[in-house]
Amino acid sequence: MSAFLFISPEQHFSEALKEAFEQRKVKSFPHLETYLIHMLKHYLDSRNLFTPQSTHGEHSENPPETLAEMYLVAMNSEMTRKKEIMKTLADRSLYLAGFFGDSLQKKLVDIDYYSEMGSAAYFNLSTLTKEDHLSEVYKTFSNRFVEFVEVLSYMSEKSAVQADQNVLRLYDKYLKTGSEVAREKLTQMGIMTLPKEQLKLNKA
Repeated sequence: MSAFLFISPEQHFSEALKEAFEQRKVKSFPHLETYLIHMLKHYLDSRNLFTPQSTHGEHSENPPETLAEMYLVAMNSEMTRKKEIMKTLADRSLYLAGFFGDSLQKKLVDIDYYSEMGSAAYFNLSTLTKEDHLSEVYKTFSNRFVEFVEVLSYMSEKSAVQADQNVLRLYDKYLKTGSEVAREKLTQMGIMTLPKEQLKLNKA
């Protein structure tokens, strides 16, 4: 009889984050890691990527759709709602920039837009939050937003969650960058890849 090992989402994300931090050489601390684990678990349900009711109130006919609109609404809201919207904006920016950065590069607004909006939202949260440990988490995300985008990007690449055309994207990424993670994933799929030396010759 085959044995199956089931782990919780928290354990899975904890292990994946630990590897990503090590591979990307990004320094972290326990409260920040816990925050990221909860954020990743939250977005397991893709419906949470859409604007929830709490960001626009019960009586609004035109809920904010863009990050800039969400930021503007937050800045003009009372404190509790302001923090809710800022958190949604910040976390969503980080998640999308990390897991779907390749797709964002093809849109009118690129990954820099998400980085700027996310960093600004986390900065605001750091000044609005009374809990010292949470304020420190927000401040770290604001100051080092791009580093944590790279951490999530590593997780995305490692798990190949990015695509309807995962294989083609991975192969294209390997051809362009020589990514060892992409090569390993392709090998696991049974796809032969050119050695890195051959890639360099082809580019020359």
